[in-house]
Amino acid sequence: MSIVLGARSAAAAVLCVAATLVAALPAAAAPVPTDHPLGSQIRVHEPVQRMVAAPPVALATVSGMDVASYQGNVDWNYWWSQGKRFVYVKATEGTGYKNPFFTQQYTGSYTVGMIRGAYHFALPDRSTGAAQATYFATNGGGWSRDGKTLPGVVDLEYNPYGATCYGKTQAAMASWIRDFTTTYRTRTGRDAVIYTSTSWWSQCVGSASFATANPLWVARYSSTVGTLPYNWPYWTFWQYTSSPLDQNYFNGTTDRLRVLANG
Repeated sequence: MSIVLGARSAAAAVLCVAATLVAALPAAAAPVPTDHPLGSQIRVHEPVQRMVAAPPVALATVSGMDVASYQGNVDWNYWWSQGKRFVYVKATEGTGYKNPFFTQQYTGSYTVGMIRGAYHFALPDRSTGAAQATYFATNGGGWSRDGKTLPGVVDLEYNPYGATCYGKTQAAMASWIRDFTTTYRTRTGRDAVIYTSTSWWSQCVGSASFATANPLWVARYSSTVGTLPYNWPYWTFWQYTSSPLDQNYFNGTTDRLRVLANG
């Protein structure tokens, strides 16, 4: 009998110690932001039409691309020879990630003659829009009136770590976006371009309108651009494929692209 009681006492002591250790552990931290390229989560959640050639569009367009750390040190002379005349380079994600290849990609494209800009992959559940806009503007997302620097982009798409809309209501998401765009304008003097898909915007933002101030960069991997997000009458950029890398159109002539760069 004493042996049984002793065993029970020992087991209880072990359970008590285990419970104490578990209670002492910190809450699980959110995953550290890593490199999610522009549109990476849209391609996971939405149909992708594989195309062997660029979709037909109006003649007044400019061909461009976007890159992130996955492309490493880019051969900009090659892409210039392929007709690419502008590029957006990933700079930041959340407030904890900076593209380690940003300098080569951002300055290299500029040197070869491309009009370039930077983009930020937003994580609206991690910190305020103001905090992320400040982080972006400080780490590559700035702007200068040199005729070759485009306004920065806030990349708004499906959450790579959890709930599609980052646990926010449509009203809360719209408020977060306004916090970002207002802060970015204060820091740089420019209105940020908004990158998104119509499906994600409809689910997570709804009928909040940003069309008056913020140019639209729409992601749709198809032969047509389709329906645009709420209240935008036209697209400024269209990401139409991710093969062999992300490729885009600017909706206008090269002169109009320079006007956008100059503000």
